[in-house]
Amino acid sequence: MTIRLVLADDHPIFRDGLVSSIEETGEFKVVGIGGTADEAIALSDLHKPDIALLDLSMPGNGINAARRISKAGTAKGIAMLTVSEDDADVTAALEAGATGYVLKGVSAAELRDILGRIAKGEAHVSPGLAAQVLKMMQTRQHVDRRPIDDLTKREEDILKGVAAGLSNREIGDRLSLQEKTVKHYMTIILSKLQARNRVEAAVIANEAWRET
Repeated sequence: MTIRLVLADDHPIFRDGLVSSIEETGEFKVVGIGGTADEAIALSDLHKPDIALLDLSMPGNGINAARRISKAGTAKGIAMLTVSEDDADVTAALEAGATGYVLKGVSAAELRDILGRIAKGEAHVSPGLAAQVLKMMQTRQHVDRRPIDDLTKREEDILKGVAAGLSNREIGDRLSLQEKTVKHYMTIILSKLQARNRVEAAVIANEAWRET
């Protein structure tokens, strides 16, 4: 079965050579060609391709195109083809919905192999970038994680009582716990939240849960 592609790149000579290289074996058919993000979005909407192959730095920005195509669901897979090895660009592309991030230095055979795997639902990041991106995403997750996210379910239930203005005894009655047990949990909760007292803990809880 022929894999259908929409291709968007603002360099005509490179784009024409790319079309020939992709279609060379007969496995692929480029059904739409554009040079801007808006054209990539429109072509994907028109043709509903198996893959939208996008240049990252074309007018309108390839990441913006990937985000809108992904949201619309007009391409089964989205691959960025770029010279950028910047970790932030890779991460932004993946977060926008791209399932592939391919450097322009690959051979035609390598590109066809990658596109074939993306069409099957696999993800691909050029090997030299994969380890760096994984490290960046793990670091970002660590930074974004809030102390309140580390509470256990029991600690969260107790903190909800504190946020509602209940005493330790009232929380114990509600959760079928002894008052001294609730007090023990509160010591742990204050430590995890780095709060000086239950009032600060309640403020932290209300702000965090209001955001979610």
